[in-house]
Amino acid sequence: MNLSIEHLPPSCDVLVVGAGPAGSATAIQLARGGLDVVLVDQHTFPRDKVCGDALIPDAHTALKRLGMLRAVMARAHRVAHVGCVAPRGGRVDVPGTLAVLPRRELDDLLCRAAVLSGARMIAPARFVEPLLESERIVGARLRGAQAVRDVRARWVVLATGAVPQALLAAGVCERQLPSGVALRGYVRNPAMTGRIDALDIVWHRGLRPGYGWIFPCGDGLFNIGVGIAHSHRQLQDGGKRKKDDANLREIFDTFKRIYGPARDLMTGGTMEGELKGAPLRCTLEGAAWSKPGLLVTGEAVGSTYSFTGEGIGKAMETGMLCAEAILGGGDDEMTRSDYENGLRRLKPRFDLYERANQVNAHPWLADLLVWRARRSPRILERMSGVLEETSNPGNLVSVRGVARLFTR
Repeated sequence: MNLSIEHLPPSCDVLVVGAGPAGSATAIQLARGGLDVVLVDQHTFPRDKVCGDALIPDAHTALKRLGMLRAVMARAHRVAHVGCVAPRGGRVDVPGTLAVLPRRELDDLLCRAAVLSGARMIAPARFVEPLLESERIVGARLRGAQAVRDVRARWVVLATGAVPQALLAAGVCERQLPSGVALRGYVRNPAMTGRIDALDIVWHRGLRPGYGWIFPCGDGLFNIGVGIAHSHRQLQDGGKRKKDDANLREIFDTFKRIYGPARDLMTGGTMEGELKGAPLRCTLEGAAWSKPGLLVTGEAVGSTYSFTGEGIGKAMETGMLCAEAILGGGDDEMTRSDYENGLRRLKPRFDLYERANQVNAHPWLADLLVWRARRSPRILERMSGVLEETSNPGNLVSVRGVARLFTR
């Protein structure tokens, strides 16, 4: 599936840089639309990717639109609930359309679908810099294992994730620091099968301003990790932001200590690989969405929800918006406008999840919410609606929303 950079053509209709969910979704749609697409990635596939691996309802919707839901679900581990665990130990299981599939497998499936759709996959190939004619980007310079090659394209799509190097090189990076950070590992412990059967998300004062998770991958394998959605809020001299003092490995150790299933999972299990960390870009912020000849999509444009750290579904959704804009056949200005208008329609939902992020900073809100949800089917239904994107997550933790928890 991976062609070396020596097979890079001199030109194509669209060059997509980054073959994760956003880049592959873009390439699938464009190739099916009849365009000549080159998809490149700095890693050969399959490759690992730091992520919680959860497929929440928006990911299912996006996969269905891509015609990939059946193939993915044939490999994924189905899950019926998100288990919300509050600081005082209260728990409520929120039903939803859920599954878990390690990103190594998911991304490989999507990348293969792009190739089967007609895209050419070149890897390893790292984005070095854009090719310019006047003010418009007309291609890119790429570095492979042993060569540097240029390719011209009518459009370049950056789907390079949260690491800012490509954004900086293209002149679209507005914030180098990430929105958040996460640390995760895989643990095999067949004895925990059945004991951990939901997407457990845990809030606790010892994890503030973040949260912990354990997601079952099937066959006795579990994804365990911790995340901080607002990891770079502190201002230093000059007004620039810096990383908060929170140490992810210390938070991970705290998670193992304060949450019994995490402690038992790690004590009786075997780590598969090392703990790995990664940055997050959230709330459709931190990068310009486009410039002449260039569109930015996926986590590079901030497609991750700040409250939950989930971004797979929205990455694919932004990628499909990108493809639709290019397939619209307009000129540069119209294509960019169509794409940016699509992102603007998504932005209010990201802002709502930013409001809901108060739960991570103030874990007592999780205590209150879980306490009421255990007693009120209506509150549980609203929490399920947040998962399914039919309810406003911000309303659950607004001043008015908190007041309603005492009266309903």
